[in-house]
Amino acid sequence: MFSKMFGKPAQEVNPLASLEKLNETLDMLEKKEKVFLKKVDAEVEKAKAFTRAKNKRAAIQCLKRKKLYEQQIEQLGNSQLRIHDQMIMIEGAKATTETVDALRTGAAAMKAMQKATNIDDVDKTMDEINEQTENMKLIQEALASPLGSVADFDDEELEAELDELEGAELEEQLLRPTPHSPVRVPGGRQPLTQIDEEEEELAQLQREMAMAL
Repeated sequence: MFSKMFGKPAQEVNPLASLEKLNETLDMLEKKEKVFLKKVDAEVEKAKAFTRAKNKRAAIQCLKRKKLYEQQIEQLGNSQLRIHDQMIMIEGAKATTETVDALRTGAAAMKAMQKATNIDDVDKTMDEINEQTENMKLIQEALASPLGSVADFDDEELEAELDELEGAELEEQLLRPTPHSPVRVPGGRQPLTQIDEEEEELAQLQREMAMAL
């Protein structure tokens, strides 16, 4: 009685189940469309056969049935389009719902973390970190300072001494004689000096005169 007065309670809708049902319906419509397409092709072949047999009336009947099948194919195509449209809307709504749920979960997590964190505790922790950092800097500076007699050395004096050493090294390199590689003469002969060249020319002249005699 109460169900008649107030209607049935709304059932929870499962998007995955709805999408599955739509997919099943879509497969069924596609199969029917393929059947009608085959029937259209069959009627066309029949009409051609009756035309060759000069049976015009039978050929026209085949074309009429072909038109009826084509109308069914068009209706099936429109139904498939509506199902595709609904599937897209359900998938979009499902993605939106999941996004909102994720954002709601994130907001709740942030709210819980903010409750667990006290701003005074944060300020106290940052002050402790800054103090520890400053103490560490002082310790590092103390360790880096020179100890004993090393602290008494004058850096400018050491740099001047280093400059003198570099200048002396450069001067020594400039004064150092550059070694020359000996000139090798093909056939193992040693290079001729100016005197040797004059004697060689004289000997060559005497040979030419002897050959002329």
